[in-house]
Amino acid sequence: MLKVLGGFVAGIVFVGVMSFVLAMDSFFNEIESPFGMEETAARIQQNVQSLEHKGWALSGLRDPSKAVANAGGNVPPVLLVEACSTEYSGPILGNDKTRILSILMPCTITVYKKDNGKTYIGLMNAGLMGQMFGVGDIMSKVAEDQKVFVTFDATKPAPPLIKGMPGGGGAGGGKE
Repeated sequence: MLKVLGGFVAGIVFVGVMSFVLAMDSFFNEIESPFGMEETAARIQQNVQSLEHKGWALSGLRDPSKAVANAGGNVPPVLLVEACSTEYSGPILGNDKTRILSILMPCTITVYKKDNGKTYIGLMNAGLMGQMFGVGDIMSKVAEDQKVFVTFDATKPAPPLIKGMPGGGGAGGGKE
C-alpha cells in the first residue's frame, strides 16, 4: 500500500513539474536574433512605429541590467522595448473586469544575450494569455502584431536605437 501511495504522490509531483516546464514554453516565445542587441532593439522599435495606424507607439526603453550593475552585480545585458496600442489597450482598460490586466501593459519585448554570445528576443504569448484571461479577441490581434515586431529585413540598413523615451533607464538603474 505504501508503494502505491508513494507512486501516486511521485506521479502528481512529476505531472506538476512537467506542467510548469511546458507552461513556461507556452507562455513565452524565444527567438534567436540574427543581429546584435542594440540593432535588434532598434529594428523592433522601427517595426512598432510601422504599426502606428493600429495605435502602436513606443513607450519606453529600459535596461534592467544597469540597475543590477549599479547595485554591484554583474549580469549579461538586457534591453526592454516597451510599446502600447491604444486600439487594444483602450477596451481592456475601459472595463472593470479586465482593467487588472493593465499589469501586463505595456507590451514588453525583451532583447538579451545568453552565455553562448547570441542575442535573443523574448515575447509573451499574447494569444494564449488573452484566451486565459477572457480577452482573446483583442490579444490575438496583439499576437499578430508581435509577429511584425520581430520580422526583420536584413537588406535594409539598421535604424538608430531610440533612447531617452519615457520609461528609459531601468527601474532604479542608470540613465540612458
